[in-house]
Amino acid sequence: MRRLIIGGAATIVAVGALAYFQRDAIAVALIKFDTSRQKVLSNQAIDWTATAALDASPDTASGDRPPNVILILADDLGINDISAFGGGVAGGRVPTPAIDALAQRGASFTQAYAGTASCAPSRAMILTGRYPTRTGFEFTPTPPGMGRIVSTLANSQRKTGPRVDWNRALAETVPEFDQQGLPSEEVTIAEVLKDRGYRTIHIGKWHLGSGPEFGPNAQGFDQSLVMASGLHLAEDDPNAVNAKLDFDPIDRFLWARMRFAASYNNSPWFEPGGYLADYWTDEAIAAIDAHRDTPFFLSLAHWAVHTPLQATREDYEAVGDIEPHRLRVYAAMVRALDRSVARIIEKLEADGILENTLIIFTSDNGGAGYIGLNDVNAPYRGWKLTFFEGGIRVPMFFHWPARIPAGITIDHPVAQIDLMPTIARAADAKIPESIAIDGVDLIDYMTTTADLAPPHSAIFWQSGYYRVVRQGDWKLQTTERPKKVWLFNLATDPTEQVNVAEDNPAKVGELQALIEQHQRGARAALYPFTIEAPTLVDRTMVEGYTPDDEYVYWPN
Repeated sequence: MRRLIIGGAATIVAVGALAYFQRDAIAVALIKFDTSRQKVLSNQAIDWTATAALDASPDTASGDRPPNVILILADDLGINDISAFGGGVAGGRVPTPAIDALAQRGASFTQAYAGTASCAPSRAMILTGRYPTRTGFEFTPTPPGMGRIVSTLANSQRKTGPRVDWNRALAETVPEFDQQGLPSEEVTIAEVLKDRGYRTIHIGKWHLGSGPEFGPNAQGFDQSLVMASGLHLAEDDPNAVNAKLDFDPIDRFLWARMRFAASYNNSPWFEPGGYLADYWTDEAIAAIDAHRDTPFFLSLAHWAVHTPLQATREDYEAVGDIEPHRLRVYAAMVRALDRSVARIIEKLEADGILENTLIIFTSDNGGAGYIGLNDVNAPYRGWKLTFFEGGIRVPMFFHWPARIPAGITIDHPVAQIDLMPTIARAADAKIPESIAIDGVDLIDYMTTTADLAPPHSAIFWQSGYYRVVRQGDWKLQTTERPKKVWLFNLATDPTEQVNVAEDNPAKVGELQALIEQHQRGARAALYPFTIEAPTLVDRTMVEGYTPDDEYVYWPN
């Protein structure tokens, strides 16, 4: 009996030890098992003509037709990933001629900023023209268990990883994932244009709430084809070239959690009809074809170049022998994104409607350091999940041959909150007077030679206790973890190399007062942040941490 007891105890200890040392693999396996239970139907055809027959308002008669509007939004695209500013992914080996052409034949804002350094709040600011201080939509919704799993994986790989606030995460006041969305009472540009007689279509990533009351159809879009889960192509597709980032806990979670799936107007999940960038472009072209006789607003929100890193074999071969493998896959994804823009332009040209179509191209934030590629935001410091320039500097190009002259460059700082009022002005659409808009209409800056005053007296960013303001050339960053203040003069130090806070206490106080004023009367966040992710400023995740590295914690 004693031997049995000792043997049983030894077995339990051995199993427990095995489970401990294999806890990462077990956690990933459990996520995969849970995800596999979600049914994904076969591909379904989309009828984009479903709303085309609706009567246009008298204001959109052919003699007085406002422009079509196409907003093309990339995901996590680094400012140096496009060749328009003289850079380009992989040292310029993979140019982006179609994206560049939008700048060359239209207007380019050389100091354009994302709404924030992560995806969902930026998207909310684009649609509403309002800061989180008004909407309360401050943090990016994350799938169930993501914070816990990423924290577990990170802390087993290195000493310093994300911190999860379990009191907050488990609080009853935190809504379920599908209820973490932009409130439907917010007025979006889709709703404003719909009142003007536009047909409104959203294709691609949404991430502003997955419940029906938060989705595109609840926010002014007549039709929506959205990414239901986040693979660009089925992992085992023979045409897929995958690059898994074992050093990145987020990537490991995504490969375990994500499926290759789409949804149309809140339908059950079904399999997309090809690699996402190409499939969404196919459907965007079909939507343009269905609505070319009526003013339309098309929001084309790409998932590229967000992880998981996946490319088609054709694009992977086309970019050549780039090393390392993940950079080659990433470069191939950029190639696919540029091809999408080229195909949209070709379609508009073939239909004879390019002249009176306003195309806007931008990215939701800067490139991510967790993909382990050093130059995506060059020459700027920082990454996604930081408010250094690399995390928030984005391309912003406007192409509208009927109104905007070719080759216009505007050096004033602008932000994505400006897109909503700018689009409304272009369409001669009315924003309700009861809605306070933080953005500024930029049409005059692109269509007149007059010397106009800067659009903004100051631009603000925030994520929890991490808050930033830019006024003129001065930029102040303040955070509680680590407790630190950075002050930069972007006129003399555009890449934020020298922190001059100690030498300019009066300027620090002045800008800090602006942040405090911006926060007065602010709407509280709709739900609290539950995780704080340490993010290096100057090194990628693959290079690891050293005691001398500058870093910030990103609350989400």
